[in-house]
Amino acid sequence: MPEPSVLASLVSGLRGGSIEVVDLTSPLTSSTPVIQLPAEFGQTAVFELEEISRYDDRGPAWYWNNFRSGEHTGTHFDAPNHWVTGKDLDDVASVPARRLVAPAAVLDFTAEAEEDPDFLVEVEHVKAWEAENGPLPDGGWLLLRTGWDARAHSQQAFVNADENGPHTPGLSPECARWVAQESPLIGLGVETVGTDAGRGHAFDPAFPCHSYLMGSDKYGLTQLRNLALLPATGCVVIAGPLPIVTGSGAPARVLALVERS
Repeated sequence: MPEPSVLASLVSGLRGGSIEVVDLTSPLTSSTPVIQLPAEFGQTAVFELEEISRYDDRGPAWYWNNFRSGEHTGTHFDAPNHWVTGKDLDDVASVPARRLVAPAAVLDFTAEAEEDPDFLVEVEHVKAWEAENGPLPDGGWLLLRTGWDARAHSQQAFVNADENGPHTPGLSPECARWVAQESPLIGLGVETVGTDAGRGHAFDPAFPCHSYLMGSDKYGLTQLRNLALLPATGCVVIAGPLPIVTGSGAPARVLALVERS
């Protein structure tokens, strides 16, 4: 008997439950939190559905909708051309499909973010994780778990802004540069509204995760959830953004494959 192929083994694992599919995607509704920029800048749209027909005289046997949404609303994928540093690089439709399936390292800073919503991950934190778990996956994602997905029910709690601006955790400028320019990673995934920390507008450079990652032909995933269900190492992430031609990003269904004993 020939040995089963890798794909056959994968299908068998999915059917038998030894491989679990974890949905990392937040539901997309009109109440999904969106980033809020200063009033002088253009603003992203909240998600809206417009009913076309629903088993009625507009269409007796079918239900469907038009929808309106910002590219960067809800769980979404940031393409390199999203930022000025990557303006000559791939749009979201040009991202190679093979780069949409990749391993992931999950770093947990939930306790730190609960104590300090402005907590910043430093390179030393990542190095400490590597010392315990092994090297970061080549061509993989760094997924930053902070517990922020628990706030996704509320625009106010999720953005967590006061008169000084938003307060959400993220990477320090130096860590963002290191991830983009020195690490073997393909991108950064977060539970917050954007890949940058809430204070990122005041960093040098401003919004360093966007600036460094996009300029290095790397990607972002935002507003993820269920990272608590993932192991520190060993899972595989499937990121499926809409392939919008010339688009700077797109809402995405993001899944993780996890081996269970």
